[in-house]
Amino acid sequence: MHSTQIPPVRQRRLGHTALAAAASLVAAACGSGGDNNGNGSNPNTKPAFIGAVTINSYNGTTDDLLTAGLGKDGLASASAPLPASPTAPTAAELRRYAIYSNYRAIVDTTSGGGYGSLYGPNVDAQGNVTGSEGKVAGVEYLAYSDDGTGNQNVTMLVQIPNTFSTTKPCMITATSSGSRGVYGAIAVGEWGLKRGCAVAYTDKGTGAAPHDLDTDTVPLIDGTRTTRAAAGKNAQFAAKPGTISLEDFTATAPHRLAFKHAHSQQNPEKDWGKFTLQAIQFGIWAINDRFGTVAADGTRQLSMDKDKILVIASSVSNGGGAAVAAAEQDTDGLIDGVAVGEPNLNLPPDTGVLVQRGSNPVSASGRILYDYTTTANLLQLCASQATALTLAPAFGSNAIFANRCQTLADKNIVSGSTLADQAASALAALHSAGWEPESDDLHPSLAALDTAASISVTYANSYARASVTDRLCGYSFAATLADFKPAVIAPAALASMFATGNGVPPTTTVQLINDRDPLNGPFLNGRSVSASTLRADANFDGANCLRALLSGTDVQALALQSGLAQTLRSGNLRGKPAMIVHGRSDGLLPVNHTSRPYLGFNRQQEGDASKLSYVEVENAQHFDAFIGAVSGYSNRYVPLHVYVIRALDAVYDNLTANKPLPPSQVVRTTPRGGSTNTTTAPTLLPANVPPIAATPTLANAITVNASTVQVPD
Repeated sequence: MHSTQIPPVRQRRLGHTALAAAASLVAAACGSGGDNNGNGSNPNTKPAFIGAVTINSYNGTTDDLLTAGLGKDGLASASAPLPASPTAPTAAELRRYAIYSNYRAIVDTTSGGGYGSLYGPNVDAQGNVTGSEGKVAGVEYLAYSDDGTGNQNVTMLVQIPNTFSTTKPCMITATSSGSRGVYGAIAVGEWGLKRGCAVAYTDKGTGAAPHDLDTDTVPLIDGTRTTRAAAGKNAQFAAKPGTISLEDFTATAPHRLAFKHAHSQQNPEKDWGKFTLQAIQFGIWAINDRFGTVAADGTRQLSMDKDKILVIASSVSNGGGAAVAAAEQDTDGLIDGVAVGEPNLNLPPDTGVLVQRGSNPVSASGRILYDYTTTANLLQLCASQATALTLAPAFGSNAIFANRCQTLADKNIVSGSTLADQAASALAALHSAGWEPESDDLHPSLAALDTAASISVTYANSYARASVTDRLCGYSFAATLADFKPAVIAPAALASMFATGNGVPPTTTVQLINDRDPLNGPFLNGRSVSASTLRADANFDGANCLRALLSGTDVQALALQSGLAQTLRSGNLRGKPAMIVHGRSDGLLPVNHTSRPYLGFNRQQEGDASKLSYVEVENAQHFDAFIGAVSGYSNRYVPLHVYVIRALDAVYDNLTANKPLPPSQVVRTTPRGGSTNTTTAPTLLPANVPPIAATPTLANAITVNASTVQVPD
């Protein structure tokens, strides 16, 4: 017996393998998996929330689960797998394009950045570099989760590799990152596929493809498009009207598009944990549909249930937050462990957790995403002009951003009579709001990409359950041309947006529109004029309106606040071994508002029973894909993806071999260096990204109790 070596939760799961193997042999010999009369006694029943299921097989040569037939080199190629007919792509072409785009959106696929040497399809589960293209043969199960109304239609996808082991069955979740579609965390799913684990994906009620109101066309589950009328309840997303009809809205505001995260009126974030748990349930059903024994009466049996399949909840960013939410909500024991990167975690107000860095408390911690993102939306454009940011990627002067500084000064939000002083004041305000100095150099590139504005607008609409016709705070989404005004979206761009979009405009050719520009009419947000200033300050009025919803008392503000309250975490991971890795330099989801305070909040809730370990990685930020794409990133930032893989390895080893999780710590990485004016840098070596220490030094150890998280400088 091994009771002293195997934790109780794993004792139950590991002990089944010999019995399961024997039962399978008996069933095969007898031609039965049922009772004495040959009837199925434990049928594999499809979950009630799952609709029609499509099953596709991939041979691992011309097409596969991980790379869609492109292989390691194809994913790294700058030449995208474009559809043969750009305006009428097939479902297979859209899938291939989506896997290509989403993989590259999550990780750096340049060889100098570690792709092909430290991670990637050709690097096996043990970290060995092989000559393989990394294609994985297997099957995909695709379906919607819905209550029958077609209002949610959350996409669920399960990949089962041919290497899946029925004697050591395992599964990981890879809920989509950001607001992406169902393949939005394919680079995380890679870990599971390499180990022969099934991977349960869900788009969690978001998605990349819009409802085009001009043509009244919508996406289906496979990304192909049809009219709203023809799609009926099978639309992946179809917008609903607000106070006016969609037809009347389009007549007065043509060329607009509605996106699922912003405009579904479902506030899907409140259910991200639920949808991740549903993906696991769908995965268990799919595994048994493929490998369960068959009774004499022909019924497929539930041969491997939740007690027999090892499940690790994983993903990154919003998907990582969804995995944490799922673990918190897991009253049925579906999940064994958690391993996530840079998770979006909304904590309740006034948890009492103090975050201290070195000898000083941090300036602010534990604020919710909408709070700190709307803060960034006001300040980041101006802060990007600070003269102290001489090493910042994409650093440069911007007249509109300078105008935002002047507006902030006029409104007494920042101080100073010169641009330099105003920008320095804005940067200091971001520090006071909880951003670490390590994020400073990221503000210019995040500002240039309109990141804070796009997230603020999308989440405001989502939390308030606003219709696309409401144009909350005067914002809408549309394609633009050279005149920066809303225009008809190019048919080819619309047809492929399931594959190329991120679900949060700006995305591909779709832009954020300020519908209240007093001089230009509806106009590109980043170049628009504010009515209160008559100045081209990138729509300060809109940013201020979004910020005001957080504390306002009108109907829209109260609706938003109600929606926010539904997204807060409980902090109770139910004793599951868990690892969170997060980059100290993260400028999008700052560590002071997410992973650091969550560590303390979890300790509050679970006490000494907590098995959460938090690893903070120096010189890592939120967007690994930017490392090989944005000038200056490769020189100073290392890929967090390496540590997501290591966290998954650590949790898996804990569950299967009882190996202790590494304690909470800071990992001191070494940037690649070189010239900061290019997108290339010296090759990333193992020495740049040292392992997570089994026993961190005192100078690197993160400590936690019920009231304080102590992080070393």
